[in-house]
Amino acid sequence: MREKIGLFTIVNTIILLGVIVITLYPFVYMLSVSLSQDVYVMKGEVTLWPKGINLKMYKLVFDDPKIWLAYKNTIVYVVLGTLISVIVTSMGAYALSRKDMGYHKFLTLFIVFTMFFSGGMIPTFLVVRSLGLMDTVWGMVLPGAVNTWNLILMRTFFSGIPKELEDSGRVDGLTDIGIYFRIVIPLSQAVFATIALFYAVAMWNNFMLPLLYLRNPDLFPLQVLLRNLVLAGSVSSGSVTGIGGDNLVVEDSLKFATIMVSTLPILLVYPFVQKYFVKGAMIGAVKG
Repeated sequence: MREKIGLFTIVNTIILLGVIVITLYPFVYMLSVSLSQDVYVMKGEVTLWPKGINLKMYKLVFDDPKIWLAYKNTIVYVVLGTLISVIVTSMGAYALSRKDMGYHKFLTLFIVFTMFFSGGMIPTFLVVRSLGLMDTVWGMVLPGAVNTWNLILMRTFFSGIPKELEDSGRVDGLTDIGIYFRIVIPLSQAVFATIALFYAVAMWNNFMLPLLYLRNPDLFPLQVLLRNLVLAGSVSSGSVTGIGGDNLVVEDSLKFATIMVSTLPILLVYPFVQKYFVKGAMIGAVKG
């Protein structure tokens, strides 16, 4: 028995180490290239360790006013979008968790149906345009305000809250809204943190909605700016670009520096919500 457990542990460790290496390698490589001297990058001599520390690319990125404008737009979209999504999703999930709600099964099946079939991109675009949401902040946060999977996950979590707590709240004179705010929310911090993280990451990495609904460059988030930079580099015939005034800038170094600047902030959020993440996801997936 000990030999089997030992063999499983060894194989499992090897597989997990492989996953870690595959996951971290792109970030380490991009960081090394973005910190290396241009001459080493152009020669292809940079691997996992930077050669000749050079912070010029990061200076160029942070000196570009478009980066700061895109940062501001992204933060606004993430904060506002996450807040709206969590509120709407949690309210809908709480309603669906109530077995005594009228047409409970029909509405649940109707919502689950949208996980497999949807109206599509063009009908959604026409709806957004007809509502006057084009080139507005609301066009970025409202079309994707509710994710069906997150709604079902939250509903399952709420279903695990003891019925006796709600009954005691009713005895004290609470309405359904009072129960939601005074009992459900305080007991559901784990799932709220988990779902908020899901929405925040999705909003931070989203570039399809801006491409569809934004025409004003002043409203573009970081991901669109990054996409434009990467595409501009991919169609260029040379290995250097004229960005940065009279100085020639290596395209890969500039792109990787921009990617690191736009990716690290959202990655730094994970340690603060990690203690809620597993608990919220697992309880929401098991109970109910």
